[in-house]
Amino acid sequence: MPYVPSRLRVNFFCFRLARHGPFKMSGQVWIFDLDNTLHDATPHIFPHINRSMTAYLQRHLQLDEVAANDLRMHYWQRYGATLSGLMRHHGTDPDHFLWHTHQFPALDRMVLREARLRHVLKRLPGHKVVFSNAPQHYAHEVLRLLRVENLFGDVMAVEHTRYRPKPDSFGFLRLMRKHGVRAAQCVMVEDSLENLLAAKKLGMRTVWVNRGLRNSPCVDVKIRDVMELPNIFGCIG
Repeated sequence: MPYVPSRLRVNFFCFRLARHGPFKMSGQVWIFDLDNTLHDATPHIFPHINRSMTAYLQRHLQLDEVAANDLRMHYWQRYGATLSGLMRHHGTDPDHFLWHTHQFPALDRMVLREARLRHVLKRLPGHKVVFSNAPQHYAHEVLRLLRVENLFGDVMAVEHTRYRPKPDSFGFLRLMRKHGVRAAQCVMVEDSLENLLAAKKLGMRTVWVNRGLRNSPCVDVKIRDVMELPNIFGCIG
């Protein structure tokens, strides 16, 4: 496919009610991350993206595989996204990079769809949006394969943040302005603790999708997967 520029359970912690007060069902906005939140990207998708990014660095920076992989990891650890490092230090065209590193020969066989996901999301009161560091063509296709695309009122991809990915606050603020909501109305559902910390600093409620035992002060609710989201309301009813 040619490059086309985009520009033309229930282990959870109850909400801290003493500090925040109960959820208000009206005006609620659920902000969902995509990969490893709405679906498990670890087995198939992330390895493919990592290989594609390494190959891109090899081709465009004339590096061998080891050096390219090391640089990919270095920029990801330093800036939160390999793309950010490439743009800063090499003047990489972000659309070109995102297009070529997010091509999948059989995405329909790589996306692990939970059959109950649509039912769970429909039970959540309020508006729902996706906020992902992924490019928009990939985000929309994954949501289509998950059969939940029409449940979200908006999909904010990295192009819509001027390529300033989470945890940069720019995208969060832009999303709130676009939808005319305050941070106190928003619930951020994420697998990344760093991104949740950014959301919490802005005043959002936070739901951490994580199977480990660790917790953090920036987390209001911890769940093993999004199938547990409806149980949050039992905690605060």
